[in-house]
Amino acid sequence: MELSSILNMQAVKTLSATTSKKRLLHEVAEVAAHAYGLNAGSVCEALQERESLGPTGVGQGIALPHARISGLDGVHGVFIRIEKPLDFDSVDRQPVDLVFALLAPLDAGVEHLKALAMVSRTMRDPSLCAKLRANGDAATLHTLLTETPSKRAA
Repeated sequence: MELSSILNMQAVKTLSATTSKKRLLHEVAEVAAHAYGLNAGSVCEALQERESLGPTGVGQGIALPHARISGLDGVHGVFIRIEKPLDFDSVDRQPVDLVFALLAPLDAGVEHLKALAMVSRTMRDPSLCAKLRANGDAATLHTLLTETPSKRAA
């Protein structure tokens, strides 16, 4: 599995700022609706429900919100770069500026976990994160995320 197979070019966005975690999850849902033809309300509800189980801010300015959605045909990603970092209840209590959300079918099972592991490995690359933080153009961000095949795989 490669990031290019789950991250559509239209699912990459830069926000200048957002006011809250809830607003950010709503923004992720809107991007997913536009990029993949999903229902934004259902996506937002699923993301918020998952977030209520425990925050998905993994530290170092990165959040990996994820949810299972009824009716999906495969795993889909949404990447958002926030110019003004946001409090996300991260494990290290640092604000978040890089968000990679994953949406998977209800019955995705192992595929969902593999995608989450791949995104997690990718986002742990300090060099890549520095490049993502230095670029605001969606096309450039998409290229940075998808150009390197999963050499990062452990």
